[in-house]
Amino acid sequence: MKYTTLPHTNIKVSKICLGTMTWGNQNTQDEGFAQMDYALEQGVNFFDTAELYPVPAVPERYAHTEIIIGNWFKKTGNRDKVVLATKIAGPGAYTAHIRTNGFKPEALREAVNNSLKRLHTDYIDLYQLHWPERETNTFGKRDYKHNPNDAWTDNFNEVLRTLEDIIKEGKIRQIGLSNEKAWGVMRYLEESKHKSLPRMITIQNPYSLLNRTFEGDLAEVSMRENIGLLAYSPMAFGVLSGKYIKKQDAENSRLNLFPRFSRYSSENSKLATANYLKLAEEHGMTLAQMSLAFVNSRSFVTSNIIGATSVDQLKENIESINLDLSESVLMEIEKIHSEIPNPAP
Repeated sequence: MKYTTLPHTNIKVSKICLGTMTWGNQNTQDEGFAQMDYALEQGVNFFDTAELYPVPAVPERYAHTEIIIGNWFKKTGNRDKVVLATKIAGPGAYTAHIRTNGFKPEALREAVNNSLKRLHTDYIDLYQLHWPERETNTFGKRDYKHNPNDAWTDNFNEVLRTLEDIIKEGKIRQIGLSNEKAWGVMRYLEESKHKSLPRMITIQNPYSLLNRTFEGDLAEVSMRENIGLLAYSPMAFGVLSGKYIKKQDAENSRLNLFPRFSRYSSENSKLATANYLKLAEEHGMTLAQMSLAFVNSRSFVTSNIIGATSVDQLKENIESINLDLSESVLMEIEKIHSEIPNPAP
């Protein structure tokens, strides 16, 4: 395994992060346990979850993923071997069953305290805001369209002051963002800088061969401000395994179970995926490993969040850390990207 450190800290994390979004829905608790056991054996010490998980989010499965992780910590005593990241769900119809008061101080405190109980731990290493409260172009929206009637009011300072108090209580160590845009990242960083408040150290956004929109402006923010990307969906919901193109997908694969998750299934996405598959096979690689190795190679990526529904998939994904792409392969990837740029924003 290769390791990095969370920016502005001495916290060492594996370049591969174990994603847990399917546990409690597609995966049973025993399967989640098996994945955590295997990942830890392979040197993966960074686990990411959220109160929202499993996805799709429904009231009857609320926070089951955190419960599974907490039960594993309780059973194995491995809490001190893991750098643990979780998130508070942002506001919206998708999360109305959780709470409706966004990132108000009482909401942040409630979310942190409940996550701690479910996870059977006294502290969270990295606590993230799952998406912005304001209206912006997240979750597959290519362009920003301003809504002058957005009810949100600037509360960056209040959020950071609340998180500062929770940090002082020892309940969280560091803070980060998720599904955030460049303006929001810079506002948080400027507020921290000028008001001596805790600093956001990471941003967890989608990044893959089919979605490199992070490079548009956030990559520069990441490099110049040293806020690391935790790349999620590097496999594009399994599309970049090639199994759907090759008709090798199982009935219980994610897109077969939940066809509404169509972010990575456009015609251009299929065409780009076919081109990447051909490139990988020409160079003796699986598409999955080439896709993950590409994400691993980006200088702004702190850790690559991989998810799997079986230990066999997890093994292949973790092994991508040992693959270095040649300059010729990287050039061919750029050629495909220039022809079909970001088909799944």
